[in-house]
Amino acid sequence: MASGSSDWDIKKCVRVIVKENPDMSLPVVAVKALLEMVKHSKAATISEFMENLQIASQALKNSDSNKISMIAGADLFVTYVTRLTGDTTVFEDWQRRIIENVGGLVTDFGQHREKAAEKGMRFINDEDVILIHSYSRVVMKMLLRAKAKNKRFRVFVTESRPSMSGEKAVKELQEAGIPAELILDSSVGYIIHRVDMVIVGAEGVVQNGGIINHVGTYQIAVVAKATGKPFYVVAESYKFVRIFPLQQDDLPIPAPTYFCTESNSAVSPIHPSIDYTPPQYITMLFTNLGVLTPSGVSEELIKYSM
Repeated sequence: MASGSSDWDIKKCVRVIVKENPDMSLPVVAVKALLEMVKHSKAATISEFMENLQIASQALKNSDSNKISMIAGADLFVTYVTRLTGDTTVFEDWQRRIIENVGGLVTDFGQHREKAAEKGMRFINDEDVILIHSYSRVVMKMLLRAKAKNKRFRVFVTESRPSMSGEKAVKELQEAGIPAELILDSSVGYIIHRVDMVIVGAEGVVQNGGIINHVGTYQIAVVAKATGKPFYVVAESYKFVRIFPLQQDDLPIPAPTYFCTESNSAVSPIHPSIDYTPPQYITMLFTNLGVLTPSGVSEELIKYSM
């Protein structure tokens, strides 16, 4: 490992930040962890630091869990920092600029969830029946904001196996006075005719406008499309990630060991925790940048990279 990074444990820093900020989105956690690395860097030159940054960034991307969020945050940070490399050749000046600018960026991120929720809340009408999947902070923020605006609606929540995170969503919605029912993942087709819209969050919004989210999202999108129900995604722009999956096997997660030929019959497949929903199944995305079509995501990513 290059000088200046050998004593810096980026993954330990992530754990500390998550513990201290349990409501912080994981891409922001990744950015904040890399910013801490900048503050503690002992590099002597910009090129030496960039080498250390690539090592730390790759360590985040290789995380066993929350890989999509770590990729989104790490790539965002590296892209932003790379923009500043031509401004000065003095490392200390450059380091100070990164700390100031990225620190301001992290502060701005704190408003992204609020803005995305505000954009989506306008699409909820009185007496709507909404289907949500898993537990998403930004989706919950949007529903609670709609309730605060005295909108009357009801919510079906999938149990969301294997995490069972739907139980948490139902509990919080009911505590807020929002009628909510927990349903089996396998009963989406059964209740879809009662639903006015589907709203989900995203772990990552990919380059073609598709999303990566809790496993089961894709099949819900297929059912919604087949029955003519709008399928909305609520996501902050820091979840935009430069990944271009074409199918489920392109996701950066371990492949399930289905139909294992080993003699040990007790071997169980590694069940996926996320899946990919192609853009053709998505009606619109509510983001802090505005209400986007899936093709609009690519346009925003191009703007950011310029």
